[in-house]
This record gives sequence, C-alpha cells and structure tokens, in this order.
Amino acid sequence: MTAEEQGFQLNAFDFEKKTQPVSFVETMKITAGVECDVYTFDGDSNKDLGIIRIEPGNKTPLQRVLKGDKTIEGYISGKGRLIITKSDNTQEEYPVDNNTKKPFAVTVAIGEKMQWQANKDSSLVAYEICFPPYEDGRYENL
Repeated sequence: MTAEEQGFQLNAFDFEKKTQPVSFVETMKITAGVECDVYTFDGDSNKDLGIIRIEPGNKTPLQRVLKGDKTIEGYISGKGRLIITKSDNTQEEYPVDNNTKKPFAVTVAIGEKMQWQANKDSSLVAYEICFPPYEDGRYENL
C-alpha cells in the first residue's frame, strides 16, 4: 500500500516530472466513503493538492467546475473510473486500475462535470491539483 492509500501524510508529491515538497493542511470528509487530504505546495502559492481516498463502491459528488485557471484530476492507485461530462453533454470515461500508465492526469475545463467512482471490489486513490488553490465556489455539487 502506498502512503496515500493508508492515509499517511505526505511531505512530497511527484508532479510535472519533479518531486515537489508539500505540507499537510487538513483531512476533509467529502461524503460517505470519501475523504480528501488537503496539502499546500511549499514555496508555491499558485496551486494546491488534494489526495482523494474513495472506499470500494463509493464515488465523489458529481461536480461542475465553475472557476479557476486549471483543474487537474489524476490517478494514484486502486480501481475505478473518472467520468468527465463536457459542456455539450458528451461523456469521456477513463477506467483506471493498477495497470494504468502513470502519470495519468486529465485537465477538467470550466463548465465541465467530473466524478471519480471506485469499483465495488476496490478502493480508489486519486489526486486533484487546483490552480489557483481551491476555495469555496470553485465547484458546484450536482
């Protein structure tokens, strides 16, 4: 199990082909079966990091991106899928499992909807990087 899967606090995160130091802020309970560990990037106030842990058979809320310069959703471990619904209502589904090539990351545009879903037989660990850092009102829960 990775540190992220076990819920251990990280002190570094690999992003854009380099290891960047991070500092733990808090663990948020998002919904039943979903928690998110929030981190800041040390010395970089332009973005923040969320490590999303989803228990088997659970999913994140369906969210529409309302604002922000860039939202990146990425895969760490486990089995499940990321579903992105474009502004024209077409869907893109990204199945992920331990064979998924890393780094796996998808940029979600303003106006698009997103949701992570864990398989019934596996937990799922994903990450989210927000430019600028997350603040209330960035997403609309649907």
